[in-house]
Amino acid sequence: MQYNESEFLFETEVPAEETIISRTDLDGNITYANETFCEISGYEVDELIGMPHNIVRHPDMPSAIFSELWEALHNGEQWRGVIKNLRSDKGYYWVNAIVSGVFKDGVLVEYKSIRSPVSREDKIKHQKLYDKMRQENGEKVRKIIYEGK
Repeated sequence: MQYNESEFLFETEVPAEETIISRTDLDGNITYANETFCEISGYEVDELIGMPHNIVRHPDMPSAIFSELWEALHNGEQWRGVIKNLRSDKGYYWVNAIVSGVFKDGVLVEYKSIRSPVSREDKIKHQKLYDKMRQENGEKVRKIIYEGK
């Protein structure tokens, strides 16, 4: 899939009082998305249910972050981190994410993700970190050049 780089310049802020919640099956397909997830991501709930959660994966995110996330989950651990997500309109939004397994009678049955807003400082810090990680791992790093007066 190819994008026009200018499409990625529009950020949607996650309101301070909102929490984004989703659940997935063990393969990472969305089984539940709250109203806030739909509003912030720009998708209708029926567009999300059954889709891989990486439908909102922004191309700026290093693959190593998701490798760490899945490793933690497969080890029965909770994962926390800052994620830049892709909206349906190709804009983006940042979240602090907590992802963990859901167990029923001691058996892992699904994963849940609870996401909250990120401070401006953390967005800048993580964008720089993720650009560096992508560059070090040979992944594409987009550059935006402003030629204003």
